Amino acid sequence: MDRGNLAARAGRWSAAHWKTATVAWIVFVIASVAIGRAAGVVKLSDAENATGEASRAQAILQSAGFSQPADENVLVQSKTLTVADPAFRVTIDRVAARLRTLPQVQEVRSPLTRAGARAISPDRHAALVQFSIRGKADSADKRIQPVLDSVATLQKQNPSFTVAEFGFASANHELNNTIGKDFQKAERLTVPITFLILLFVFGAFVAAGIPVLLAFTAVLASIGLAEATSHLAHLSDSTNSVILLMGMAVGVDYSLFYLKREREERRGGHGEGDALQRAAATSGQAVLISGGTVLIAMAGMLLSGSKIFTSIGIGAMLVVFAAMVGSLTVLPALLGKLGDRVERGIVAVTAAGLLQVLRLVGQKPSWLVHLRERKTYLRRIKGDRTESRVWARILAPVLRHPAISVALSVVFLVVLALPVRGIHTKLLSFTDLPRSIPIVNTYIAIQKEFPGAQTPAQVVLKAPDVTTPRMQQAIGVFEQRALATGRMFQPIEQFVNPAHTVVRIEVPLAGNGDNSASVAALETLRNDVLPSTLGKVAGTTYAVTGETAGTHDFNQTMKDRFPLVFAFVLGLAFLLLLATFRSVVVPLTAIVLNLLSVAAAYGVLVWIFQDGHLQGLLGFHSNGAVVTWLPLFLFTVLFGLSMDYQVFIVSRIKELVDRGEPNDAAVEHGIRRTASTVTSAAAVMVAVFAVFASLRTLDIKQLGVGLAVAILLDATVIRGVLLPATMKLLGDWNWYLPKALDWLPHVAPEGKAERPGRDAEPVLD
Repeated sequence: MDRGNLAARAGRWSAAHWKTATVAWIVFVIASVAIGRAAGVVKLSDAENATGEASRAQAILQSAGFSQPADENVLVQSKTLTVADPAFRVTIDRVAARLRTLPQVQEVRSPLTRAGARAISPDRHAALVQFSIRGKADSADKRIQPVLDSVATLQKQNPSFTVAEFGFASANHELNNTIGKDFQKAERLTVPITFLILLFVFGAFVAAGIPVLLAFTAVLASIGLAEATSHLAHLSDSTNSVILLMGMAVGVDYSLFYLKREREERRGGHGEGDALQRAAATSGQAVLISGGTVLIAMAGMLLSGSKIFTSIGIGAMLVVFAAMVGSLTVLPALLGKLGDRVERGIVAVTAAGLLQVLRLVGQKPSWLVHLRERKTYLRRIKGDRTESRVWARILAPVLRHPAISVALSVVFLVVLALPVRGIHTKLLSFTDLPRSIPIVNTYIAIQKEFPGAQTPAQVVLKAPDVTTPRMQQAIGVFEQRALATGRMFQPIEQFVNPAHTVVRIEVPLAGNGDNSASVAALETLRNDVLPSTLGKVAGTTYAVTGETAGTHDFNQTMKDRFPLVFAFVLGLAFLLLLATFRSVVVPLTAIVLNLLSVAAAYGVLVWIFQDGHLQGLLGFHSNGAVVTWLPLFLFTVLFGLSMDYQVFIVSRIKELVDRGEPNDAAVEHGIRRTASTVTSAAAVMVAVFAVFASLRTLDIKQLGVGLAVAILLDATVIRGVLLPATMKLLGDWNWYLPKALDWLPHVAPEGKAERPGRDAEPVLD
């Protein structure tokens, strides 16, 4: 039964050497965390975060030795008065004088001086008092609070004016205190929510706790390994969050598949050892195959052309591999040791029972005693049912009318996918953050009065000496030509590095930083103004970066690389499934169904976030776009997670076919016996992703909604309707393999036929 079956051999060895397997896993987790802590983290630099020309510009800046501190602005604004009015000028002087008294502040520049005159808005109803924070820019947010307090006091003292601060340090400080804490709260909710769902699924504390414990330890180990590998491939800020999401999702899935099959075999009359071995040879093998498919999908991110995706891809691959290894080794070790004790802490698997558990937890310290009393009740209500009645009722009409079921489900998914035709992507800016954060409103006000001033294009010019009269004359001509276009504005500012070899020229652009006006201004700057001015000076090198340039270049990189990632993931997934199921039809069907699921998720994302639906319900303000990195990320993640369900279900169907059941019966029995497991796994994923959808940052909200919608569609419409109907229509063609490929190895589990009515787990509806 397990000849050539790696999962079966791993399960048998682990069960026989449970102490070694368990201790090895604990040592692996502790060592990974310790190594990561000792090695430290190397984060992606600004140049590595960018792509294209923006990346080249950032690389020049990075090596130029700029010691530029964090710049801040205090907006002084009046709806009725102008800078010419004495009251306005007195308020500006008060702000500047107060800032000069603060030890954290340096280089205060008043708009009332000749040097600061360009910091007055065209309508003269607003002005900026500019200054810098002493010390390194990357730690300035830790020193900014006294300055923010002083500005808040100035606002109270001058109620007829708007007095508000915005800058690199204040923005980071505010975001860390709001969205950062919000995100940490969501991460802390992930584990308890997962445990409660599994408690509902298994009805026992031990059985529910094992998948959560394994998944969470896999996450901890992977974070440690990601920190260690960051010295080779630098770490993105998002990598640890993705590790948590993916680790809890696949880690719980793999343990769930394995544990439910082991329970099913035992209730089918098999002894402890035999049941565990059969679970290892079947569900364990499915875990191995689906894990390989997810690894392929995650590896696709390495071809994206972005080091952000490279970091995320490596982190995701680490946690998927760790979760897979844990499920194939330490899980059977624990199950073999625990035996019947896995059912300890048993509770009634009903909504009312779960609510009672929660009430007992909150009211009585002796609540465990009460939970033990529910064991008899649980065993009584389980009865002798072997399959889910809910899924049986759903599958009956689907398999009776497969053609109609396929047509209706495909039409439904295509309708959901239609909005994707008009998808528009962009990177987020401060205008996309929740308006409930005060500093966001300050940013919007400054952006309105000083277009592009907060997100200027940064022209990085490198030459032997940028301070020579000839170079300064060329820069002056450049500024004149830029302003003459009508798409670039004052204040244009220069910053020279200590060696006088690089100058950074900040040029405010039209638009809000990422709309069509800003992109048009960027293209004019790159393709017209620069080549006709600085580009004519011999011995110079220049490149443009900034928010607009970064978004534009990142978008272009994604468009160029998406076909490569697409072909890589689909091609390798096809080959793996071909070898697994010895069929060309099964992998083609899986790919088509998964692409339908991904397309539908894209369409829902566009309809909600780009078209602006459900803003009140989900708590966001539409910016008319989907975040740039999301389509490629969602494709790789959703394709991998969808394959989990595909492999698990089709493996069971193939197992039944190989044991002699006709195709139609195998499809029906296989899906009915796996439906509750897939539903349970999907419930965990949807709940975890929904937590992240509740966050206030628009990109994470889009990620959470996209993943939750896709998994929900995949576990219901795709796996519950479209897959069984399609396999029913195809009949024996499902298992078609050309004779030329008959040399492929037998990877799928094989065994003797099961006895009807004795081989499936009783489930509750």
